[in-house]
Amino acid sequence: MALTPWQAKSVITGGVDTHKDFHVAVALDSVGRLLGTEQFASSAAGYKKLLAWLCHFGRLEGVGVEGTGSWGAGLARYLASEGVKVLEVVRPKRQVRRRRGKSDPADAEAAARAVLAGEELGIPKAATGPVEAVRLLRIARRSAMKARTQAANQVHAVIDTAPEALRAELMGLSERGRMQKAARLRPDDPSSPLGAAKLALACLAKRWATLSAEIAALDTELAKVVATTAPSLVALKGVGVETAGSLLRAIGDNPARAVFRRVVRGPVRDLTGCSVVGQAPGAPPPEPRWRPGGQQRALHDRAVQARMAPAHQGLHGPTDSRRQNQEGGHPLLEALRCARCLPSHHRRHGSRRPT
Repeated sequence: MALTPWQAKSVITGGVDTHKDFHVAVALDSVGRLLGTEQFASSAAGYKKLLAWLCHFGRLEGVGVEGTGSWGAGLARYLASEGVKVLEVVRPKRQVRRRRGKSDPADAEAAARAVLAGEELGIPKAATGPVEAVRLLRIARRSAMKARTQAANQVHAVIDTAPEALRAELMGLSERGRMQKAARLRPDDPSSPLGAAKLALACLAKRWATLSAEIAALDTELAKVVATTAPSLVALKGVGVETAGSLLRAIGDNPARAVFRRVVRGPVRDLTGCSVVGQAPGAPPPEPRWRPGGQQRALHDRAVQARMAPAHQGLHGPTDSRRQNQEGGHPLLEALRCARCLPSHHRRHGSRRPT
């Protein structure tokens, strides 16, 4: 449909509230007037109709989409492939929802107004490159690791309560040796406690072996993808495939994101936090540009400790859970998480929170 002269000059901003089966879209003009609200199916045909509906109001400037990492991932990929500027919008705060109410059109309008207001919205992860492959492979590996750990714990529990003859046969072996021997057990009478224990151990041990082979295969594929995607990251001391894959999954594979350029295409010392090792004694360490969160924190700290090992041997001392004979955490390592963890003489001016 041809645009009228007024529509050709009009600048349109869109907002989308995403759901599993449908999406609700809203169109605003350049001064924030509501032009229309429509619902579309969450499918390839629905994405095409949604974009055509937004464009028939005028020149589309940008679209704010909620849930670009979940139900809105397909729509975000489609709009980006069509050259539309897509911005990731967080869901409204509870105070705003109480004031304005909660509905799909209201959420879509709030997303569009956030884009129109020029708020600091994030660029959604493209999820079209090798980093998305790393994410999917790590999902399968993580669930396999959990299932294998559960199977191993159940084997230990069955052995602890098994009849004494079977328990004495399997005690004192390494984990792999115990699993190999348990997998070869043949129950005589599954209705007896001894036969049932043998059958349970054989099933659990075979499951453990199958999951181990699955994890090894996934590790091989992950190593190939990670080494091809970020060779400079894997080349760092203390950064293996698991750490590199976790960092890549956190930053995404969108070249428009600045953190992607630092990790995949440039030096990564600042990202891993290891650049603070070379600081002069007494000098306040620089604030890290990237703060790991959730699952990445433990892997991040391991890489940092490996890099800091030559200069700070105290990091390799025995761990005392009660901290009776152990000094506090190293100030440089603690600073990677939060500047407030530094001693007072290491803090930057003004970094202390008001009390």
